[in-house]
Amino acid sequence: MKHFSVHFRHSLPSFGLKTVLKASLALLLAAAMTGCGGVGSLASNPRVTDADNNQVVTVGDSIFALSGELQDFLEEYAGQTFRRYTISGAELTGGIIATSIADQYEIARSDNSDIETIVMDAGGNDILIPAIMLDPYDCKTQWYEFGKLSSTCKNFINDLYVDAVNLLNDMHADGVDNVIYLGYYYTKNGLFLLDSMEEAVDYGDGKLAQACSYSSANCQFVDPRSSINDSDIIFDGIHPNTGGSRKLANLIWPKLQPLL
Repeated sequence: MKHFSVHFRHSLPSFGLKTVLKASLALLLAAAMTGCGGVGSLASNPRVTDADNNQVVTVGDSIFALSGELQDFLEEYAGQTFRRYTISGAELTGGIIATSIADQYEIARSDNSDIETIVMDAGGNDILIPAIMLDPYDCKTQWYEFGKLSSTCKNFINDLYVDAVNLLNDMHADGVDNVIYLGYYYTKNGLFLLDSMEEAVDYGDGKLAQACSYSSANCQFVDPRSSINDSDIIFDGIHPNTGGSRKLANLIWPKLQPLL
């Protein structure tokens, strides 16, 4: 049964200097992604506002945007280009590092409101950025905490679920016919030491899948956890390499192809 609106939020803990710390983290992320191995800038994948098929739009974060290869592969399979609004560092809503995914969608609508299909991800940076910072929501779990993700982290992810449902409901209300929502895979122990995020990823993907199911949108969730392994991720422990991007495209393509 579909739920057509969500208006509640769990209370979140208050953390001093959070804004300052996030700003500092933005600089650290930018330095890491521009200074090591030629990975490129935080927004290395340029916005595309006019494409072969303007009715297909991608919004999301650096899983799409850092290299752009995931979108490149989808366009290769389709034999046509799509509009792109993904930005590295983007959070689902708000955030000071990059234009949020909700705002990316609004920009896409302002460019051309005739959108039939959205291909997206959202929510990963909302969890990863605090975890990299000081882990204020206690979303990292050590080996001895298996199966014991903190209630603070669960409540935080529950809030992201609310935001995701509301965004998907907005898309449906605006006339978007289809949404393909890519979930997140397990990070590895790379530059940001994020190999302790498995429990948060599991809980988060579960909530994002529910958002797809319980929103009013015609939304298909793509779960990459069983497909992406450490060898598919670059040195930072987060982003897909070329092989990883192709694997993600291969998961999305069977859902996207019938919609073209």
